[in-house]
Amino acid sequence: MIEPGIYKDVMGSFPSGVTIVTTLDAEGGIVGITASAFSALSIEPALVLFCPNYASDTYPILRDSKRFAIHLLAAGQTAEAYAFAGKGKDKAKGIDWHLSELGNPVLANATAVIECELWREYDGGDHAIIVGEVKNLILPEQPVTPMIYHKGKLGALPNLG
Repeated sequence: MIEPGIYKDVMGSFPSGVTIVTTLDAEGGIVGITASAFSALSIEPALVLFCPNYASDTYPILRDSKRFAIHLLAAGQTAEAYAFAGKGKDKAKGIDWHLSELGNPVLANATAVIECELWREYDGGDHAIIVGEVKNLILPEQPVTPMIYHKGKLGALPNLG
């Protein structure tokens, strides 16, 4: 049996990007989650995946909405990352967002946004594996420094050039 605390420590040793996945609830309000479990999956068709915890109050809304926007966070979006990592209905209070042409809630200032429709869902233990078919890609006009998550901390990806 793998001890959960050690497992989290080992997995936290692997640096990853940070995303926020947003959608609209039945009342038209923005909901979302912060997720570091995200990956590109396929080029043809264009597919990505993320893994929300089944215990998340946002998970069933994301699953049922059938569409969502995945934001690859910029280093300066720490407030957004922590807001959407929390519980409750008003995660986006004070956060700048708008509806995209596809009707997804899009946060300002991300390094990129991937708009998707639900393609498949798989069981992943205590997390779902949500596969989205990419329907639109949004890049900022100027390059933005991405955010990384490592050993429980958020930070900027150092310049590797």
